[in-house]
Formats: sequence, C-alpha cells, structure tokens
Amino acid sequence: MSRMQTGLFISFEGIDGAGKSSHIEALAQAFATAGRAVVRTREPGGTPLAEKLRDIVLHDAMDPLCEALLVFAARRDHLNQVIEPALQRGDVVLCDRFTDATFAYQGAGRGFDLQVLGQLEHWVQALPQGGLRQPHVTLWFALDPRIAAERLSAARLPDRFESQPLAFFQSVHQGYADRALADPQRFVQIDASATLDEVRQAVLQALQSRGHLPAA
Repeated sequence: MSRMQTGLFISFEGIDGAGKSSHIEALAQAFATAGRAVVRTREPGGTPLAEKLRDIVLHDAMDPLCEALLVFAARRDHLNQVIEPALQRGDVVLCDRFTDATFAYQGAGRGFDLQVLGQLEHWVQALPQGGLRQPHVTLWFALDPRIAAERLSAARLPDRFESQPLAFFQSVHQGYADRALADPQRFVQIDASATLDEVRQAVLQALQSRGHLPAA
C-alpha cells in the first residue's frame, strides 16, 4: 500500500492567534482533490463527550491537574471513537491541536509537571503493537506571542486561555519549541507571520515534500 493510501494523522499546533485553524479547510480540500477521504476534528473535542469536557476546560476554574486529566480524558475518547477508526480506514485525519498543545499549555504555560504529563500521554496514547499514537506530521504555526496578542485583541470574546497575559503565551511558545526540538522528524515549523497565501503554500509544500500530497 502506497503512502497516499494509508491512514495519515496531521496535527495543527500553535499559540492562540497564530491562525492555524484557517488553514485546515484548505488542506482538507487539497487532500480531497487528491482523492483522499478526510476527517476534520479538534482537541479538546471531536466526540460528544470530549466536546462537553472541552466546554468545562475552557470556561470553568480548576487547578492544573484537573485541567490535564480532563484534557487527556477527552483525548482518550477522541482516539477511540474518531482518530483510530479513521486511520484504520485509510483516511486523512486533520486535527486542530493534539498532545503537543497539552505539553505547551498545561506544561510550559501552567507550569505543570512534565513527567506527569508524559505518564498520562503513555497511558492514553499507547498502541496495542507498542509505541504511542502520535501525529505523522505536526504543523507548528510559529508566531511571536506579541503579534498573536495583537491579533487576539481584535477577535472574539476570549476564553480562559485566550485571556492569559503575554508571559503565559511566551511560555507556551517555548513549550512548543521544546517539543519540536525533541521530535524534529515529526514537526514542520511554519512561519505564521507570513501572508495567508504564503502560509498556505508552505503547508502544501511541506506535505508534498514528504510524499503525502502529489506535487503541484
């Protein structure tokens, strides 16, 4: 089975305001044009249970441990109900955030114990054949937190994360940088300060260069 016929898991990561979500639809269309079935989803969320947990995480006050446990509980249901079945069918899964966001937001941003997060990651994402379920490709939309803050100031009413101070997002940005450094084969860093068209082209080229999309 060729690379373009097997299941493919792509995550979109970046701090709030980086603009990653606007590129999911364009990439979904590119895969559909290439004849692939596409599942678009998000974290926390993606299933009825996970969406309920998402609403709690985004709006209810809680300590970092509660936050991490709820995020991983949502992820477990999401993996069981959506992601794994889609990959077994050979679909392309485009997910707005995955575990890297947990290490960046709850770990680096909140200062929660990274070893505990690592243990939760192993419990929730362990595969029957060994190893962990991780995205095949992670597109990291890297953006200066100050620019992201300016973008958010003109956006919708912020949730419990979007309303955090600049220092929080600087820590989150560093958390993403640390994850990218630890897994450079999986991560593709996208300059999110570029124009919409430039970012879109960078995303397409990243997937083409890896053989996941046909060359233009």
